[in-house]
Amino acid sequence: MVKTQTKRKIYTGRRKTATCRVMLKEGSGNIEINKKNLKDYFVLKPHQDSVKEPLIVTNMLNKYDVKVNANGGGQTGQADAVKLGIARALVGENETLRDVLKKKGLLARDPREKERKKYGQKKARKKFQFSKR
Repeated sequence: MVKTQTKRKIYTGRRKTATCRVMLKEGSGNIEINKKNLKDYFVLKPHQDSVKEPLIVTNMLNKYDVKVNANGGGQTGQADAVKLGIARALVGENETLRDVLKKKGLLARDPREKERKKYGQKKARKKFQFSKR
């Protein structure tokens, strides 16, 4: 959490190589990601549902406006990063929501990253084809 000069709190979420900064403000439930509407930014329905999950679980979908700056990674990584950022922001606003979000696993950061490619191999674990003759 970082406090800006306007007293607005910024919460971060990360997944794979994607990072996002989330700002909550009381409002009507508008979700804006990189200055685009949620449905315009995340075209796939599972990504939209993933982003809304912390708000739905806590019954706060129409109580907060969410503003997000997301970068890095792909669509799935960014969607999960936004989900974690929103969950952290909700806990920052109201500490009593921690138990509900924790039971659903929304406050856990997924630590899985892409494994690096090794020399002498085709990919991280795949080898070049072996030829006996």
